[in-house]
Amino acid sequence: MASQDWFDKDFYKVLGVSKDASEAELKKVYRKLAREFHPDSNQGNAKAEAKFKEISEAYSVLSDKEQRAEYDQIRAMGSGARFSAGGPQGGFDDAFSGFGRGGGQQFNFQGGGFEDILGGMFGGGGRFGQSSGGFRGYGGPQKGQDLVSSVTIDFFEAFHGDTMSLTTSEGRTVKVKIPAGVADAQKIRLRGKGYPSPDGGEAGDIVLTVKVKKHPVFDRDGLNIKVNVPVTFVEAALGATIEVPTPDGETVKLKVAPGTPSGRSLRVKGRGIKTAKGTGDLLAVIQIAVPSHLDDAAREALEQFSAVAPTENPRADLLSEAKR
Repeated sequence: MASQDWFDKDFYKVLGVSKDASEAELKKVYRKLAREFHPDSNQGNAKAEAKFKEISEAYSVLSDKEQRAEYDQIRAMGSGARFSAGGPQGGFDDAFSGFGRGGGQQFNFQGGGFEDILGGMFGGGGRFGQSSGGFRGYGGPQKGQDLVSSVTIDFFEAFHGDTMSLTTSEGRTVKVKIPAGVADAQKIRLRGKGYPSPDGGEAGDIVLTVKVKKHPVFDRDGLNIKVNVPVTFVEAALGATIEVPTPDGETVKLKVAPGTPSGRSLRVKGRGIKTAKGTGDLLAVIQIAVPSHLDDAAREALEQFSAVAPTENPRADLLSEAKR
């Protein structure tokens, strides 16, 4: 798509990069400038629209290796050159003398004419100045902007999954499937549900951040679900069978072994978070509940127990380790 405009346009200056800028640098700079001057972000701003077209044109040339090489060759001949029908100075033959078998070679304008000559030299097939797609002919079709939002769900909706309807700012209703096991702060991307492209490209996406409310009983730890289960001193000391709730609404019976300490976890396989990546467990964390009030009979019984209980100090290891 070479044209005589390339003589006058400094695409490197337009993008603010050096002539040896890498492809990665070009892409980074282009994306930054495109976001800043995109028509969707500058509605009614003619200067921003013109700047966006200029940026897109520069990037479309410099990002293509062949076009960039041709552009550099043309610019190297001198920015003052012009296409003309001939003449002793500054003519078409002077500008393109480097492309022949020797300096000053004359081109034959028979046949298809000037446009065909350009097409043969630069690999084009049609008239120079022609474009292919993009915002009003520059830079390739632009993807529509993403619609970024968030949704708050409760613990059980996250555990089981759900389908909900969301209404966008322009009044569109979008159904969103919340997958089972979704985590707090996890993002869900809905392809093609965002803002439409300004020039026929693909639509943007909806990027939804999921916020999961805390539950008073269950707590998530990776794919595992933790639940603190109070047991009495007697149950912990002598052993017992207890009922424990699960996130799916059922209860399971667990055996507490005699002498179980506070903080020990009893594992129930496969009753945690279920996702495509795996299934977690339910962890019942034992918490020994100490009675806040004792009647006289209970106090007397405990005093009798204390008199016959082992005399070992449960804090002996703690005190020893603290001195290391």
